[in-house]
Amino acid sequence: MQLFIEYFPLLVFFIINLIAGIYWATGSLIIAAFVQIFYYKFKKEKIPGKQWIIFSLIVVFGGLTIYLQDDAFLKWKVTIINAFFAGALLVSNIFFKKNIIKEFLSESLSLPDNIWSRLNLAWALFFLFCSALNYYIAFNFALDTWVNFKVFGLTGLMFLFSITSVLFLYKYLPIEEVENDTNNSINEKPN
Repeated sequence: MQLFIEYFPLLVFFIINLIAGIYWATGSLIIAAFVQIFYYKFKKEKIPGKQWIIFSLIVVFGGLTIYLQDDAFLKWKVTIINAFFAGALLVSNIFFKKNIIKEFLSESLSLPDNIWSRLNLAWALFFLFCSALNYYIAFNFALDTWVNFKVFGLTGLMFLFSITSVLFLYKYLPIEEVENDTNNSINEKPN
């Protein structure tokens, strides 16, 4: 359900763009982002900071897109969001000695500090890559190509990079410790 809520505005945007065009899709995206925030409020859940940032950028850039009838603002939004996430990961790590990836995942994973640093850097570089790729596609290809890339390409890249990260971290996952403990207790003879 959480995955659906996270991708709900993107799904609405894609469908309405197919039916009615970019400006109606942008308006629908803004409304869907409001619905997404309302969902968190209704469920009495804390709204993640990431959601507030995305919501704000959707409202500002989406509003400018509709008001000025210029889809470039909407294209810039995706570029800026990815650059912002990259910047947040790098700046917090370099200047504040705070590893955001570690803060999100440390309850689930126990990793050496150098691995946390590599993972944080890898995600920052990934977001920079997505930002640059979005900019390139948005301003060098047809609008429909960019919309498909935004919905399917970036989502696919995120999924692929997440899987790659998990595979990279596989040897550090606690499953091995549990298996070893189970094997040791089986091999022990009762007194």
